[in-house]
Amino acid sequence: MVTELPWDEKTGTLRRDLAAGMMNPACKHALEAALQIKEKFSAKITVITMGPAAAGEVLREAMALGADEAILICDRLLAGSDTFATSLILKEAIKKKCPKFDLILCGAYTADSETAQVGPQLAEELDLPAAAYIEKLEIHGRTLRVRRLVDNFRETLEMEFPALVTVSMENYKPRYASLAGLEKAFQGNEIVVLNAKALGINSSLMEEKGPRTKVRKVFLKKSHKENVLIQGAASYAVTEFLDKYQGKIGTVIGKSIEAKKLNEEEA
Repeated sequence: MVTELPWDEKTGTLRRDLAAGMMNPACKHALEAALQIKEKFSAKITVITMGPAAAGEVLREAMALGADEAILICDRLLAGSDTFATSLILKEAIKKKCPKFDLILCGAYTADSETAQVGPQLAEELDLPAAAYIEKLEIHGRTLRVRRLVDNFRETLEMEFPALVTVSMENYKPRYASLAGLEKAFQGNEIVVLNAKALGINSSLMEEKGPRTKVRKVFLKKSHKENVLIQGAASYAVTEFLDKYQGKIGTVIGKSIEAKKLNEEEA
């Protein structure tokens, strides 16, 4: 949960050195999409993350699932980067270590902020054709065909490689790591660690092209849950429940029914 993450109230940044290491949920779906492409086309997967040394655990998990190489971008100079700076840093890492890539897959958004900006901004930095919130990918030669649901409209788009897409969480359900995968992750290739100097980034560049976001204040909103007990016969309890909450649950049920209909029509 975002509310459980440790924040530095003075700087307005997340204390990632104190946060428990875990892969961003949306990125798990992007990794699964990459793994399915690898199984079909014998692709090579390189996973990249930026964070403290502890973030290496996430990369080990990705290699246990089937990724071939892992890169950790780690430097105090890069701490506190917003989406603008992060996309610039990732661009430099990709140009240095994966200059001949065909496809970049990103999670649609992160659990700590949900801005959904890094993927599109990275595409802009690399001057790539891109699409967001993709739920299905197909590869035909050097053409990528993607499908997504936007504002209740199903869209099918095509673009040439190299390209970038962000993967939604509707499909590409993440798999579990096998024992063989775990052994490979800890006994196979080592994680490549890149600092700011290795990427050609210095303090002057960070001042010029670094974070554009200024956090004025960070606070946690506390929520309170209230238990409601409805007593009496079943028919009376159901009637009272609907009188109180029908408006709230009706919206949720309506959205679920609409999504189900669209999936059935597509199938």
